[in-house]
Amino acid sequence: MTTHEILKILQEEIHTVIVATVDSQGIPYTCAIDLMLLEDETLYFLTARGKSFYQRLMSHPNIALTGLKGEDTMSSIAISLNGRVRNIGHEKLKDIFEKNAYMNQIYPHLESRDALEVFQIYECQGEYFDLSQKPIFRQSFSVGKEISRQGYQVTDQCIGCQKCYQVCPQRCIDISVKPVMIQQNHCLHCGKCYEVCPVKAIEKVGV
Repeated sequence: MTTHEILKILQEEIHTVIVATVDSQGIPYTCAIDLMLLEDETLYFLTARGKSFYQRLMSHPNIALTGLKGEDTMSSIAISLNGRVRNIGHEKLKDIFEKNAYMNQIYPHLESRDALEVFQIYECQGEYFDLSQKPIFRQSFSVGKEISRQGYQVTDQCIGCQKCYQVCPQRCIDISVKPVMIQQNHCLHCGKCYEVCPVKAIEKVGV
Protein backbone atom coordinates (compact mmCIF):
# COMPACT_ATOMS: atom_id res chain seq x y z
CA MET A 1 0.00 0.00 0.00
CA THR A 2 1.13 3.54 -0.62
CA THR A 3 1.38 6.07 2.19
CA HIS A 4 -1.53 7.99 0.67
CA GLU A 5 -3.73 4.87 0.66
CA ILE A 6 -2.96 4.21 4.33
CA LEU A 7 -3.66 7.81 5.32
CA LYS A 8 -6.89 7.76 3.30
CA ILE A 9 -8.13 4.80 5.36
CA LEU A 10 -7.16 6.68 8.50
CA GLN A 11 -8.92 9.91 7.47
CA GLU A 12 -12.02 8.59 5.69
CA GLU A 13 -12.79 5.12 7.08
CA ILE A 14 -11.54 5.54 10.66
CA HIS A 15 -11.76 9.35 10.96
CA THR A 16 -11.94 9.54 14.78
CA VAL A 17 -8.62 8.75 16.45
CA ILE A 18 -7.10 8.89 19.90
CA VAL A 19 -4.30 11.45 20.14
CA ALA A 20 -1.61 11.76 22.80
CA THR A 21 0.12 15.03 23.70
CA VAL A 22 2.14 16.25 26.68
CA ASP A 23 1.77 19.36 28.81
CA SER A 24 4.46 21.79 29.97
CA GLN A 25 5.49 19.37 32.75
CA GLY A 26 5.75 16.40 30.41
CA ILE A 27 2.55 14.79 31.68
CA PRO A 28 0.77 12.87 28.89
CA TYR A 29 -2.87 13.41 27.94
CA THR A 30 -5.12 11.69 25.43
CA CYS A 31 -8.21 12.91 23.64
CA ALA A 32 -10.35 11.95 20.67
CA ILE A 33 -10.15 14.08 17.53
CA ASP A 34 -11.42 13.82 13.97
CA LEU A 35 -8.98 13.85 11.08
CA MET A 36 -10.79 16.32 8.85
CA LEU A 37 -8.86 16.49 5.62
CA LEU A 38 -6.22 14.66 3.58
CA GLU A 39 -4.35 16.34 0.74
CA ASP A 40 -1.61 14.32 -0.93
CA GLU A 41 0.15 12.89 2.16
CA THR A 42 -0.81 15.66 4.58
CA LEU A 43 -3.46 15.32 7.29
CA TYR A 44 -5.35 18.22 8.88
CA PHE A 45 -7.42 18.55 12.03
CA LEU A 46 -8.71 21.48 14.05
CA THR A 47 -9.40 22.57 17.59
CA ALA A 48 -10.50 25.69 19.44
CA ARG A 49 -8.02 28.14 20.93
CA GLY A 50 -9.63 27.92 24.36
CA LYS A 51 -9.03 24.20 24.76
CA SER A 52 -6.19 22.69 26.78
CA PHE A 53 -5.45 20.48 23.77
CA TYR A 54 -4.70 23.62 21.75
CA GLN A 55 -2.31 24.90 24.41
CA ARG A 56 -0.45 21.59 24.53
CA LEU A 57 -0.09 21.56 20.75
CA MET A 58 1.27 25.09 20.74
CA SER A 59 3.75 24.38 23.54
CA HIS A 60 4.87 20.96 22.34
CA PRO A 61 3.98 20.45 18.66
CA ASN A 62 4.43 16.68 18.72
CA ILE A 63 1.64 14.12 18.65
CA ALA A 64 1.06 10.39 18.58
CA LEU A 65 -2.23 8.92 17.44
CA THR A 66 -3.96 5.62 16.83
CA GLY A 67 -7.07 4.78 14.85
CA LEU A 68 -8.83 1.41 14.86
CA LYS A 69 -11.48 -0.22 12.67
CA GLY A 70 -13.07 -3.65 12.86
CA GLU A 71 -15.84 -5.50 14.65
CA ASP A 72 -13.51 -7.34 17.02
CA THR A 73 -9.82 -7.92 17.67
CA MET A 74 -9.29 -10.53 14.96
CA SER A 75 -10.94 -8.38 12.28
CA SER A 76 -9.20 -5.17 13.27
CA ILE A 77 -6.94 -2.81 11.38
CA ALA A 78 -4.94 -0.30 13.40
CA ILE A 79 -3.04 2.68 12.05
CA SER A 80 -0.68 4.54 14.34
CA LEU A 81 1.66 7.45 13.73
CA ASN A 82 3.78 9.94 15.60
CA GLY A 83 5.08 13.20 14.26
CA ARG A 84 5.11 16.96 14.28
CA VAL A 85 2.30 19.45 13.73
CA ARG A 86 2.08 23.13 12.92
CA ASN A 87 -0.70 25.66 13.32
CA ILE A 88 -1.89 27.10 10.00
CA GLY A 89 -4.62 29.30 11.46
CA HIS A 90 -7.83 29.53 9.42
CA GLU A 91 -6.21 28.12 6.30
CA LYS A 92 -8.17 25.06 5.08
CA LEU A 93 -11.02 25.86 7.50
CA LYS A 94 -13.53 26.36 4.69
CA ASP A 95 -12.43 23.13 2.99
CA ILE A 96 -12.78 21.25 6.27
CA PHE A 97 -16.35 22.46 6.82
CA GLU A 98 -17.28 21.57 3.25
CA LYS A 99 -15.92 18.05 3.61
CA ASN A 100 -17.26 17.46 7.13
CA ALA A 101 -20.86 18.65 7.04
CA TYR A 102 -21.52 17.65 10.66
CA MET A 103 -19.23 20.48 11.78
CA ASN A 104 -21.95 22.93 10.76
CA GLN A 105 -24.09 21.55 13.58
CA ILE A 106 -21.33 22.01 16.16
CA TYR A 107 -20.24 25.47 14.97
CA PRO A 108 -23.30 26.79 13.06
CA HIS A 109 -22.25 30.45 12.89
CA LEU A 110 -19.28 32.07 11.19
CA GLU A 111 -18.60 34.07 14.34
CA SER A 112 -18.20 30.92 16.43
CA ARG A 113 -15.81 29.38 13.91
CA ASP A 114 -13.36 32.17 14.53
CA ALA A 115 -12.28 30.25 17.65
CA LEU A 116 -11.10 27.33 15.53
CA GLU A 117 -7.61 26.91 14.14
CA VAL A 118 -6.28 24.23 11.85
CA PHE A 119 -3.25 22.05 12.49
CA GLN A 120 -1.24 20.24 9.86
CA ILE A 121 0.61 16.98 10.44
CA TYR A 122 3.55 17.80 8.21
CA GLU A 123 6.07 15.16 9.30
CA CYS A 124 5.43 11.70 10.71
CA GLN A 125 6.18 8.03 10.65
CA GLY A 126 3.76 5.27 11.42
CA GLU A 127 2.53 1.76 10.93
CA TYR A 128 -0.41 -0.06 9.36
CA PHE A 129 -1.22 -3.23 11.31
CA ASP A 130 -3.80 -5.74 10.05
CA LEU A 131 -4.84 -8.63 12.31
CA SER A 132 -7.54 -9.79 9.88
CA GLN A 133 -4.94 -11.29 7.54
CA LYS A 134 -3.22 -14.63 8.03
CA PRO A 135 -0.39 -14.24 8.74
CA ILE A 136 -0.79 -10.78 10.22
CA PHE A 137 0.39 -7.90 8.05
CA ARG A 138 2.24 -4.75 9.04
CA GLN A 139 3.69 -1.95 6.97
CA SER A 140 5.68 1.08 8.02
CA PHE A 141 5.25 4.45 6.33
CA SER A 142 6.56 7.97 6.68
CA VAL A 143 5.94 11.52 5.54
CA GLY A 144 8.77 14.03 5.31
CA LYS A 145 11.36 11.80 7.00
CA GLU A 146 13.07 8.44 6.68
CA ILE A 147 11.43 5.39 8.23
CA SER A 148 13.06 4.31 11.48
CA ARG A 149 13.24 0.53 11.42
CA GLN A 150 11.83 -1.33 14.40
CA GLY A 151 11.58 -4.97 15.38
CA TYR A 152 14.18 -7.73 15.18
CA GLN A 153 16.78 -8.86 12.68
CA VAL A 154 19.08 -11.83 12.36
CA THR A 155 22.85 -11.29 12.13
CA ASP A 156 25.57 -13.37 10.49
CA GLN A 157 26.17 -15.14 13.80
CA CYS A 158 23.14 -17.35 13.05
CA ILE A 159 23.98 -21.10 13.16
CA GLY A 160 20.75 -22.23 11.48
CA CYS A 161 19.39 -24.15 14.48
CA GLN A 162 15.82 -23.04 13.68
CA LYS A 163 14.85 -22.61 17.33
CA CYS A 164 13.56 -19.14 16.50
CA TYR A 165 11.18 -20.60 13.90
CA GLN A 166 9.85 -23.16 16.36
CA VAL A 167 8.70 -20.46 18.80
CA CYS A 168 7.53 -17.85 16.27
CA PRO A 169 3.74 -17.45 16.62
CA GLN A 170 3.35 -16.39 12.97
CA ARG A 171 5.99 -18.74 11.53
CA CYS A 172 7.33 -15.71 9.70
CA ILE A 173 11.00 -16.73 9.69
CA ASP A 174 12.47 -18.00 6.43
CA ILE A 175 14.61 -21.00 7.40
CA SER A 176 15.55 -21.87 3.79
CA VAL A 177 18.46 -19.45 4.02
CA LYS A 178 21.31 -18.91 6.44
CA PRO A 179 21.29 -16.68 8.31
CA VAL A 180 17.56 -17.22 8.62
CA MET A 181 15.48 -14.18 7.73
CA ILE A 182 12.55 -12.61 9.57
CA GLN A 183 9.72 -11.63 7.22
CA GLN A 184 9.20 -8.16 8.64
CA ASN A 185 5.73 -7.58 7.17
CA HIS A 186 4.34 -10.51 9.18
CA CYS A 187 6.31 -10.16 12.42
CA LEU A 188 4.45 -9.46 15.68
CA HIS A 189 7.59 -7.98 17.31
CA CYS A 190 6.96 -10.29 20.28
CA GLY A 191 10.69 -10.90 20.79
CA LYS A 192 10.46 -14.64 21.44
CA CYS A 193 13.04 -15.40 18.75
CA TYR A 194 15.41 -12.96 20.43
CA GLU A 195 14.93 -14.71 23.77
CA VAL A 196 15.59 -18.27 22.57
CA CYS A 197 18.51 -17.76 20.18
CA PRO A 198 21.37 -19.77 21.72
CA VAL A 199 24.12 -17.66 20.12
CA LYS A 200 22.47 -14.23 20.46
CA ALA A 201 22.33 -13.84 16.69
CA ILE A 202 19.08 -11.87 16.81
CA GLU A 203 19.16 -8.20 17.69
CA LYS A 204 16.47 -5.64 18.47
CA VAL A 205 16.21 -2.69 16.10
CA GLY A 206 14.77 0.67 17.06
CA VAL A 207 12.88 1.57 20.21
